[in-house]
Amino acid sequence: MPGNSFGHLFRLTTWGESHGPAVGCTVDGCPAGLPITTEMIQHELNRRRVGQSRVSSTRQEADAVQLLSGVFEGQTTGTPISMLVMNMDAKPAHYEAIKDLYRPGHADYTWDMKYGIRDWRGGGRSSARETIGRVAGGAIAKQLLATEGVRIIAYTLAMGDLRAQVIDETEIERNIMRCPDATIALRMIERVDQVRRDLDSLGGIVEVRARGVPPGLGEPVFDKLQADIGKAMFSIPAIKGVELGEGFDAAQMTGSIHNDPFLPGEDGRITTATNHHGGILGGISTGEEIVVRLAAKPPASIAQPQQTVNRQGEPATIVVKGRHDPTVLPRLVPIAEAMLALVLADHLLRQRVARLHQTSAE
Repeated sequence: MPGNSFGHLFRLTTWGESHGPAVGCTVDGCPAGLPITTEMIQHELNRRRVGQSRVSSTRQEADAVQLLSGVFEGQTTGTPISMLVMNMDAKPAHYEAIKDLYRPGHADYTWDMKYGIRDWRGGGRSSARETIGRVAGGAIAKQLLATEGVRIIAYTLAMGDLRAQVIDETEIERNIMRCPDATIALRMIERVDQVRRDLDSLGGIVEVRARGVPPGLGEPVFDKLQADIGKAMFSIPAIKGVELGEGFDAAQMTGSIHNDPFLPGEDGRITTATNHHGGILGGISTGEEIVVRLAAKPPASIAQPQQTVNRQGEPATIVVKGRHDPTVLPRLVPIAEAMLALVLADHLLRQRVARLHQTSAE
Protein backbone atom coordinates (compact mmCIF):
# COMPACT_ATOMS: atom_id res chain seq x y z
CA MET A 1 0.00 0.00 0.00
CA PRO A 2 1.29 3.52 -0.73
CA GLY A 3 2.63 5.19 2.40
CA ASN A 4 0.70 8.45 2.25
CA SER A 5 -1.65 7.74 5.17
CA PHE A 6 -0.99 7.39 8.89
CA GLY A 7 -3.16 6.09 11.72
CA HIS A 8 -6.02 3.63 12.12
CA LEU A 9 -9.16 5.15 13.63
CA PHE A 10 -7.84 8.73 13.47
CA ARG A 11 -6.26 8.71 10.03
CA LEU A 12 -4.27 11.38 8.20
CA THR A 13 -3.53 11.38 4.46
CA THR A 14 -1.27 14.07 2.99
CA TRP A 15 -0.81 15.03 -0.64
CA GLY A 16 1.03 17.53 -2.83
CA GLU A 17 4.54 18.52 -3.89
CA SER A 18 6.94 21.28 -2.88
CA HIS A 19 6.63 23.31 -6.07
CA GLY A 20 3.25 22.07 -7.30
CA PRO A 21 0.07 24.17 -7.17
CA ALA A 22 -0.81 23.22 -3.58
CA VAL A 23 -0.33 20.83 -0.67
CA GLY A 24 -2.89 19.54 1.76
CA CYS A 25 -4.37 16.72 3.76
CA THR A 26 -7.48 14.79 4.72
CA VAL A 27 -8.26 13.75 8.29
CA ASP A 28 -10.70 10.86 8.57
CA GLY A 29 -12.17 9.35 11.73
CA CYS A 30 -12.39 12.50 13.83
CA PRO A 31 -15.50 12.27 16.02
CA ALA A 32 -18.35 14.69 15.36
CA GLY A 33 -18.89 17.64 17.67
CA LEU A 34 -15.27 18.72 18.12
CA PRO A 35 -14.94 22.54 18.02
CA ILE A 36 -12.61 23.51 15.16
CA THR A 37 -11.80 26.88 13.59
CA THR A 38 -9.59 27.89 10.69
CA GLU A 39 -7.72 30.21 13.07
CA MET A 40 -6.82 27.27 15.31
CA ILE A 41 -5.24 25.39 12.41
CA GLN A 42 -3.60 28.53 11.02
CA HIS A 43 -1.89 29.18 14.34
CA GLU A 44 -0.03 25.87 14.10
CA LEU A 45 0.84 26.39 10.43
CA ASN A 46 2.28 29.81 11.21
CA ARG A 47 4.70 28.15 13.61
CA ARG A 48 5.86 25.79 10.86
CA ARG A 49 5.96 28.13 7.86
CA VAL A 50 9.07 29.22 5.97
CA GLY A 51 10.39 32.77 6.08
CA GLN A 52 9.41 33.37 9.72
CA SER A 53 12.92 34.31 10.88
CA ARG A 54 16.55 34.59 9.83
CA VAL A 55 17.22 31.00 10.93
CA SER A 56 14.81 29.59 8.35
CA SER A 57 14.47 29.55 4.57
CA THR A 58 13.80 32.91 2.90
CA ARG A 59 10.98 31.42 0.82
CA GLN A 60 7.88 33.50 1.59
CA GLU A 61 4.68 31.53 1.99
CA ALA A 62 1.63 32.64 3.94
CA ASP A 63 0.54 28.98 4.20
CA ALA A 64 -3.06 30.18 4.44
CA VAL A 65 -5.20 27.13 5.09
CA GLN A 66 -8.56 26.53 3.42
CA LEU A 67 -10.90 24.25 5.35
CA LEU A 68 -12.85 22.51 2.61
CA SER A 69 -14.99 19.89 4.33
CA GLY A 70 -15.87 18.08 7.52
CA VAL A 71 -16.59 21.17 9.65
CA PHE A 72 -19.97 22.93 9.88
CA GLU A 73 -20.87 25.83 12.14
CA GLY A 74 -17.57 25.49 13.98
CA GLN A 75 -17.81 21.77 14.74
CA THR A 76 -16.63 18.58 13.10
CA THR A 77 -19.39 16.62 11.41
CA GLY A 78 -17.79 13.17 11.58
CA THR A 79 -17.01 13.22 7.85
CA PRO A 80 -13.55 13.58 6.26
CA ILE A 81 -11.89 16.92 7.01
CA SER A 82 -10.07 18.22 3.95
CA MET A 83 -7.60 21.11 4.08
CA LEU A 84 -5.64 22.88 1.34
CA VAL A 85 -2.70 25.31 1.28
CA MET A 86 -1.69 26.97 -1.98
CA ASN A 87 2.00 27.24 -2.93
CA MET A 88 2.44 30.94 -3.71
CA ASP A 89 6.23 31.44 -3.81
CA ALA A 90 7.43 28.32 -5.62
CA LYS A 91 10.46 28.86 -7.88
CA PRO A 92 11.18 25.60 -9.70
CA ALA A 93 13.61 27.40 -12.04
CA HIS A 94 16.13 27.27 -9.18
CA TYR A 95 16.36 23.52 -9.75
CA GLU A 96 16.27 23.28 -13.53
CA ALA A 97 20.06 23.38 -13.94
CA ILE A 98 20.54 20.42 -11.57
CA LYS A 99 17.48 18.34 -12.47
CA ASP A 100 19.64 15.49 -13.80
CA LEU A 101 22.09 15.56 -10.86
CA TYR A 102 21.60 13.72 -7.60
CA ARG A 103 21.87 16.08 -4.62
CA PRO A 104 23.97 14.54 -1.81
CA GLY A 105 21.91 13.85 1.31
CA HIS A 106 18.62 14.10 -0.57
CA ALA A 107 16.11 11.52 -1.80
CA ASP A 108 16.79 12.20 -5.50
CA TYR A 109 18.69 8.96 -6.16
CA THR A 110 16.51 6.67 -4.05
CA TRP A 111 13.30 8.16 -5.46
CA ASP A 112 14.60 7.54 -8.98
CA MET A 113 15.50 3.96 -8.10
CA LYS A 114 12.00 3.32 -6.74
CA TYR A 115 9.81 5.00 -9.37
CA GLY A 116 12.05 5.67 -12.37
CA ILE A 117 10.66 9.19 -12.39
CA ARG A 118 10.79 12.05 -9.88
CA ASP A 119 9.63 15.60 -9.42
CA TRP A 120 12.95 17.48 -9.38
CA ARG A 121 11.34 20.80 -8.36
CA GLY A 122 12.75 21.07 -4.84
CA GLY A 123 12.35 17.37 -4.18
CA GLY A 124 8.66 17.24 -4.96
CA ARG A 125 6.86 14.90 -2.59
CA SER A 126 10.03 14.18 -0.58
CA SER A 127 10.31 17.85 0.38
CA ALA A 128 9.61 18.92 3.96
CA ARG A 129 6.82 21.09 2.54
CA GLU A 130 4.71 17.94 2.73
CA THR A 131 4.70 18.40 6.51
CA ILE A 132 2.12 21.18 6.15
CA GLY A 133 -0.52 18.45 6.02
CA ARG A 134 0.89 16.83 9.15
CA VAL A 135 0.76 20.09 11.11
CA ALA A 136 -2.77 20.87 9.90
CA GLY A 137 -3.96 17.39 10.85
CA GLY A 138 -2.02 17.59 14.09
CA ALA A 139 -3.88 20.77 15.03
CA ILE A 140 -7.13 18.80 14.97
CA ALA A 141 -5.54 15.93 16.89
CA LYS A 142 -4.35 18.41 19.53
CA GLN A 143 -7.87 19.74 19.92
CA LEU A 144 -9.25 16.22 20.35
CA LEU A 145 -6.61 15.42 22.97
CA ALA A 146 -7.32 18.67 24.81
CA THR A 147 -10.85 17.43 25.53
CA GLU A 148 -9.17 14.70 27.61
CA GLY A 149 -6.72 17.09 29.29
CA VAL A 150 -3.71 16.11 27.18
CA ARG A 151 -1.16 18.83 26.35
CA ILE A 152 1.85 18.52 24.04
CA ILE A 153 4.88 20.80 24.02
CA ALA A 154 8.18 20.61 22.13
CA TYR A 155 11.34 22.70 21.98
CA THR A 156 14.87 22.82 20.60
CA LEU A 157 16.95 20.99 23.18
CA ALA A 158 20.32 21.01 21.44
CA MET A 159 22.12 22.18 18.30
CA GLY A 160 25.57 20.77 17.73
CA ASP A 161 27.39 21.01 21.07
CA LEU A 162 25.01 23.68 22.39
CA ARG A 163 22.41 22.22 24.76
CA ALA A 164 19.74 23.91 26.87
CA GLN A 165 20.75 24.01 30.53
CA VAL A 166 17.46 25.54 31.66
CA ILE A 167 13.99 24.36 30.61
CA ASP A 168 11.83 27.46 30.83
CA GLU A 169 8.77 26.69 28.74
CA THR A 170 7.65 30.32 28.76
CA GLU A 171 10.81 31.13 26.80
CA ILE A 172 10.18 28.72 23.90
CA GLU A 173 8.09 31.01 21.71
CA ARG A 174 10.03 34.14 22.73
CA ASN A 175 13.10 33.31 20.64
CA ILE A 176 13.46 32.26 17.01
CA MET A 177 15.26 29.01 17.90
CA ARG A 178 12.33 27.86 20.09
CA CYS A 179 14.87 26.97 22.76
CA PRO A 180 13.75 26.98 26.44
CA ASP A 181 17.09 28.44 27.56
CA ALA A 182 17.35 32.15 26.60
CA THR A 183 21.13 32.27 26.97
CA ILE A 184 21.74 29.15 24.88
CA ALA A 185 19.20 30.39 22.31
CA LEU A 186 21.33 33.47 21.64
CA ARG A 187 24.41 31.31 21.14
CA MET A 188 22.45 29.05 18.79
CA ILE A 189 21.38 32.02 16.70
CA GLU A 190 24.98 33.22 16.46
CA ARG A 191 26.03 29.72 15.37
CA VAL A 192 23.33 29.64 12.67
CA ASP A 193 24.43 33.05 11.38
CA GLN A 194 28.00 31.76 11.11
CA VAL A 195 27.08 28.50 9.40
CA ARG A 196 24.95 30.38 6.88
CA ARG A 197 27.96 32.56 6.03
CA ASP A 198 29.98 29.36 5.63
CA LEU A 199 27.35 28.01 3.18
CA ASP A 200 26.77 25.09 5.52
CA SER A 201 24.06 23.75 7.86
CA LEU A 202 23.55 22.32 11.35
CA GLY A 203 21.61 19.49 12.97
CA GLY A 204 20.38 19.07 16.53
CA ILE A 205 17.81 17.61 18.91
CA VAL A 206 14.16 18.47 19.53
CA GLU A 207 12.43 17.19 22.65
CA VAL A 208 8.65 16.71 22.70
CA ARG A 209 6.56 15.98 25.79
CA ALA A 210 2.95 14.92 26.28
CA ARG A 211 1.25 15.56 29.63
CA GLY A 212 -2.06 14.32 30.92
CA VAL A 213 -1.97 11.16 28.79
CA PRO A 214 -4.23 8.58 30.45
CA PRO A 215 -2.75 5.18 31.32
CA GLY A 216 -3.66 2.30 29.04
CA LEU A 217 -2.99 3.72 25.55
CA GLY A 218 -1.12 1.38 23.20
CA GLU A 219 -1.82 -1.79 21.25
CA PRO A 220 0.58 -4.68 21.88
CA VAL A 221 2.32 -6.39 20.24
CA PHE A 222 3.27 -4.65 17.00
CA ASP A 223 1.34 -1.42 17.59
CA LYS A 224 3.00 -0.59 20.88
CA LEU A 225 2.67 3.08 21.65
CA GLN A 226 6.40 3.71 21.34
CA ALA A 227 6.49 1.75 18.08
CA ASP A 228 3.89 4.04 16.53
CA ILE A 229 5.64 7.09 17.98
CA GLY A 230 8.91 5.88 16.49
CA LYS A 231 7.31 5.38 13.09
CA ALA A 232 5.69 8.81 13.28
CA MET A 233 8.91 10.59 14.16
CA PHE A 234 11.11 8.67 11.74
CA SER A 235 8.68 9.58 8.95
CA ILE A 236 9.57 13.27 9.40
CA PRO A 237 12.20 14.42 6.88
CA ALA A 238 15.74 14.76 8.33
CA ILE A 239 15.12 12.58 11.41
CA LYS A 240 17.95 10.10 12.06
CA GLY A 241 17.31 9.08 15.67
CA VAL A 242 14.41 8.80 18.14
CA GLU A 243 14.66 8.24 21.92
CA LEU A 244 12.01 7.51 24.54
CA GLY A 245 12.66 8.37 28.19
CA GLU A 246 16.32 7.79 29.00
CA GLY A 247 16.80 6.46 25.48
CA PHE A 248 20.35 5.32 24.74
CA ASP A 249 21.48 6.46 28.19
CA ALA A 250 19.47 3.54 29.61
CA ALA A 251 22.15 1.22 28.22
CA GLN A 252 24.58 2.70 30.78
CA MET A 253 22.24 2.28 33.78
CA THR A 254 21.52 -0.59 36.15
CA GLY A 255 18.03 -1.97 36.65
CA SER A 256 17.92 -0.73 40.24
CA ILE A 257 18.38 2.82 38.97
CA HIS A 258 16.38 2.66 35.75
CA ASN A 259 13.33 1.00 37.32
CA ASP A 260 10.75 3.57 38.42
CA PRO A 261 9.17 2.71 41.82
CA PHE A 262 5.36 2.79 41.84
CA LEU A 263 3.62 5.08 44.31
CA PRO A 264 0.01 5.89 45.22
CA GLY A 265 -1.03 9.10 43.49
CA GLU A 266 -3.91 11.54 43.65
CA ASP A 267 -7.54 10.51 43.00
CA GLY A 268 -6.68 6.83 43.34
CA ARG A 269 -4.23 6.93 40.45
CA ILE A 270 -0.91 5.14 40.54
CA THR A 271 2.23 7.12 39.75
CA THR A 272 5.99 6.53 39.66
CA ALA A 273 8.72 8.17 41.74
CA THR A 274 10.84 8.80 38.63
CA ASN A 275 10.19 8.68 34.90
CA HIS A 276 13.15 6.94 33.31
CA HIS A 277 10.67 4.92 31.23
CA GLY A 278 9.38 8.06 29.50
CA GLY A 279 5.71 7.39 30.12
CA ILE A 280 5.42 4.00 28.39
CA LEU A 281 5.90 0.45 29.75
CA GLY A 282 5.25 -2.68 27.70
CA GLY A 283 4.12 -0.48 24.83
CA ILE A 284 1.29 1.02 26.94
CA SER A 285 1.11 4.50 28.49
CA THR A 286 1.53 4.67 32.27
CA GLY A 287 -0.05 8.08 32.80
CA GLU A 288 3.35 9.70 33.36
CA GLU A 289 4.71 12.35 31.01
CA ILE A 290 5.70 10.92 27.62
CA VAL A 291 9.17 12.19 26.72
CA VAL A 292 10.55 11.76 23.20
CA ARG A 293 13.70 13.18 21.60
CA LEU A 294 14.37 13.50 17.87
CA ALA A 295 17.83 13.79 16.33
CA ALA A 296 17.73 15.83 13.12
CA LYS A 297 20.54 15.80 10.58
CA PRO A 298 21.89 19.05 9.07
CA PRO A 299 19.79 20.16 6.07
CA ALA A 300 21.24 18.59 2.94
CA SER A 301 20.80 21.64 0.69
CA ILE A 302 24.00 23.65 1.07
CA ALA A 303 25.55 26.07 -1.44
CA GLN A 304 29.03 24.55 -1.31
CA PRO A 305 30.29 22.62 -4.36
CA GLN A 306 29.78 18.88 -3.76
CA GLN A 307 30.75 15.75 -5.60
CA THR A 308 27.91 13.75 -7.18
CA VAL A 309 26.86 11.89 -10.31
CA ASN A 310 24.18 12.45 -12.93
CA ARG A 311 21.39 10.03 -13.82
CA GLN A 312 23.78 8.19 -16.14
CA GLY A 313 26.22 7.64 -13.27
CA GLU A 314 28.81 10.07 -14.63
CA PRO A 315 30.85 12.15 -12.12
CA ALA A 316 29.77 15.75 -11.67
CA THR A 317 29.97 18.70 -9.30
CA ILE A 318 26.80 20.22 -7.93
CA VAL A 319 26.02 23.55 -6.30
CA VAL A 320 22.51 23.69 -4.84
CA LYS A 321 20.98 27.13 -5.21
CA GLY A 322 17.62 28.37 -3.97
CA ARG A 323 16.26 29.09 -0.50
CA HIS A 324 16.94 26.58 2.25
CA ASP A 325 16.95 26.25 6.04
CA PRO A 326 20.40 26.40 7.68
CA THR A 327 18.83 24.28 10.44
CA VAL A 328 15.46 22.52 10.65
CA LEU A 329 15.14 22.79 14.43
CA PRO A 330 12.74 25.73 15.03
CA ARG A 331 10.32 24.52 12.35
CA LEU A 332 10.70 20.90 13.49
CA VAL A 333 9.18 21.82 16.86
CA PRO A 334 5.53 22.14 15.64
CA ILE A 335 5.97 19.14 13.32
CA ALA A 336 7.11 16.94 16.22
CA GLU A 337 4.17 18.11 18.31
CA ALA A 338 1.79 17.32 15.45
CA MET A 339 3.09 13.80 14.91
CA LEU A 340 2.92 12.93 18.61
CA ALA A 341 -0.61 14.34 18.71
CA LEU A 342 -1.65 12.20 15.74
CA VAL A 343 -0.35 9.03 17.41
CA LEU A 344 -2.01 9.79 20.74
CA ALA A 345 -5.33 10.81 19.15
CA ASP A 346 -5.43 7.55 17.21
CA HIS A 347 -4.64 5.44 20.28
CA LEU A 348 -7.12 7.38 22.39
CA LEU A 349 -9.91 6.38 20.01
CA ARG A 350 -8.62 2.82 19.81
CA GLN A 351 -8.65 2.54 23.59
CA ARG A 352 -12.34 3.45 23.67
CA VAL A 353 -13.16 0.18 21.90
CA ALA A 354 -10.60 -1.98 23.75
CA ARG A 355 -12.93 -3.02 26.61
CA LEU A 356 -16.63 -3.07 27.32
CA HIS A 357 -16.59 -1.07 30.54
CA GLN A 358 -14.37 1.91 31.38
CA THR A 359 -14.16 2.87 35.04
CA SER A 360 -14.79 6.43 36.14
CA ALA A 361 -11.05 6.87 36.81
CA GLU A 362 -10.32 6.07 33.20
